[in-house]
Amino acid sequence: MNVLVINGSPKGQRSNTFKLAKAFLDGAGYTDADIIDVSKLNIKPCLGCFTCWEKTPGKCVISDDMPSLLDKIISADIIVWTFPLYYFSVPGGLKNVIDRQLPMNLPFMAADSETGAHPSHYDLSHQRHVVISTCGFWTSKGNYEAVDAQFSHIYDSNGFTAIYCGQGELFRVPELSARTEEYLSIVSQAGAEFASGQVSPDTLEQLAQPLFPREVFEQMADASWSISEGGTAPDESFSFTKQMAALYHPDGNERVIEFAYTDIGKAYQIVCTPNGHEVISDSFKPYTTRIETPFTVWKAIARGEITGQDALFQRKYTVIGDFDLMLHWDELFGSQQAPKKEQKANTKRETNMAILLAPWIVLWTAVAINAAIGSMIGIISAAALPVIWLKFEDTLYERLTVLIVCILSVALLYGIDANIVLPLSYLVFGIIWFVSGFAKIPLTAWYSKNGYGGEKAFDNPLFLRTNQILTQCWGVLYIITPIWTYYLMKSPAAAFTGLINSACPAIMSLFTAWFQKWYPKRYAVGKPGSI
Repeated sequence: MNVLVINGSPKGQRSNTFKLAKAFLDGAGYTDADIIDVSKLNIKPCLGCFTCWEKTPGKCVISDDMPSLLDKIISADIIVWTFPLYYFSVPGGLKNVIDRQLPMNLPFMAADSETGAHPSHYDLSHQRHVVISTCGFWTSKGNYEAVDAQFSHIYDSNGFTAIYCGQGELFRVPELSARTEEYLSIVSQAGAEFASGQVSPDTLEQLAQPLFPREVFEQMADASWSISEGGTAPDESFSFTKQMAALYHPDGNERVIEFAYTDIGKAYQIVCTPNGHEVISDSFKPYTTRIETPFTVWKAIARGEITGQDALFQRKYTVIGDFDLMLHWDELFGSQQAPKKEQKANTKRETNMAILLAPWIVLWTAVAINAAIGSMIGIISAAALPVIWLKFEDTLYERLTVLIVCILSVALLYGIDANIVLPLSYLVFGIIWFVSGFAKIPLTAWYSKNGYGGEKAFDNPLFLRTNQILTQCWGVLYIITPIWTYYLMKSPAAAFTGLINSACPAIMSLFTAWFQKWYPKRYAVGKPGSI
């Protein structure tokens, strides 16, 4: 299959639009497409002399690069036209290419054309065309009438597939790559569908959605210009902070976020209200959160060169005040996509610590009262876990729990003394926790990840460090538990052994909830700077 790409951007393959075209080609598997950059060709304007109709049919009188391009156009099976929108139409160089296609048509009027169109000099009925374009408006809708009309006249019989994208300038902003890459993945999907037949209406609808809501985009666009409304040049750090603030998603809370850029000696505040935000450079208000960071570091974080969590863990910046803001940063300043007509339901299952603990607690409590009955209850509680996994995500540690609790319960049924089995169960449980504290992903991390963005929390070194400490604390608790359990079982208070030992996890759970917030904040707090 002969695939021809006609790139009409004056910027060539460095253009924003070509990023979309590249994603489309990759998705379609057109890896050997012939890519023509119009900006590198010598193509002069059409003279309107009609020599190609009268004296040299099918051949233009102008001597330049157009004849060789016409040969490629005629022999192509698929043509991908890619260009930015220039003043509601195609760039001038590409318009020359379109005008110079006149030799491809016959001079006689087509009898079946209501508009008096001219039939093609060649049989191009097999050709398929794709038009890919970006524009600087917040939406593509209402801005491509001229382009649609032009290509509809040229390809009225075959038609064409159009991918028009507003907010095209955002594809050159590394700080917004998370959102733009998401869009490019949909373009790639469109390419795959096109290669298989046609692009689905659902995919086209997704591609028509703006990258960001209008208000957010226009604030970012206004902040990106190198001059202000008054004609003065704003500082780069101020423009950057305004663009970042434009992503703010009000959550009903008031907060003042102060950025102190330590390497350039400048500071700004983002004053957040329930209805919006304001960026100020003087007359500061008392901050709720102050972030002291080199400007280069924060830009690197925004570009995705380093994650905010890694930078914090490496102490490249410090946080003073309300650290809870950092835990919800992606929710408040994430790349918010414009709402779609339909959102797919989230069917991702979550883990639950209670599922892990339940069989152990049941075993410890019931066996302390009656060994035989307790062992049967222990087996039943362990056997119930696979059913619960239909709703909740299971982990390695829950699978180990089913195996070990069943083995210990069977041991009791075979007459092994409960005074041995119970302390042993605590010891085994504690060893599992303690050893997992040295694993890449400690045990508690599998359960606390739910409140920190799911498995992407595993990329946060501070999150893992916090959970390593917690997991080892739990492990130590359960390793020493057999000591007092052994003596309690031989004392008059034996019946309360399960109750006492069940209270320990409850207390430890309270400690865990506190430590998860306290430790990252303590780690992140730095000394106030001089800015």
